[in-house]
Amino acid sequence: MLIKGFLGTSLIDYPGKISAIVFTGGCNFRCPFCHNSDLVIALDTLPTITEEEFFKKIDKRRGFIDGIVITGGEPLINKDILNFIEKIKEREFLVKLDTNGSFPELLNEILDADIVDFIAMDIKSSPEKYSMASGVKVDLSKIEKSIELIMKKSPDYEFRTTVVPGITEEEDMIDMVKMIEGAKSYAIQQFRPMKVIDPRYLTIKPFPHEKLLRFVEIITPFVKKVELREE
Repeated sequence: MLIKGFLGTSLIDYPGKISAIVFTGGCNFRCPFCHNSDLVIALDTLPTITEEEFFKKIDKRRGFIDGIVITGGEPLINKDILNFIEKIKEREFLVKLDTNGSFPELLNEILDADIVDFIAMDIKSSPEKYSMASGVKVDLSKIEKSIELIMKKSPDYEFRTTVVPGITEEEDMIDMVKMIEGAKSYAIQQFRPMKVIDPRYLTIKPFPHEKLLRFVEIITPFVKKVELREE
């Protein structure tokens, strides 16, 4: 595993749990508004943490944290991700996995192995704007398959969207929600113009609170729970 960061304690990244976070390096997407840009395009500037070092860190936190959040970047670009998760589960931690949903075959293997407790998948935008939002050409059939797998097989999950002016307007939200209709949980996340991949997004003003409430109104009839995250 290519590990490029570790946070010992978080109260917000795993809903209802105290967690530690491991940041994997690299991503197959180039979302222009990505706030973890160093993990995507500047890996050489970040120190590498060995698996041995990582497991020593979480072993010391046993009894204090409930689980481990695996995020990135995109964790599923690592071919040894399944083995890595198994080692975490052997230590009896809960596991939350963050993903962009572009590797449904590997995601299915992980789900069938019953080694994740929570999956958070980013829904970038409407089908029409998905590739623009991702910064690369996206195979939407893979995104749709991952959504289906998560809704059918994951013990717990959420879908989430970082809403960005020009990428996620009202019409995009209307089209996007059809992709996750009937989902258990969905989160709308406010865009923050900082440490982005495309510097043009540093000058974009985030949506006002009233617009975010409108997005909640659009989404609510289609999913069981909607959460608004503005911080």
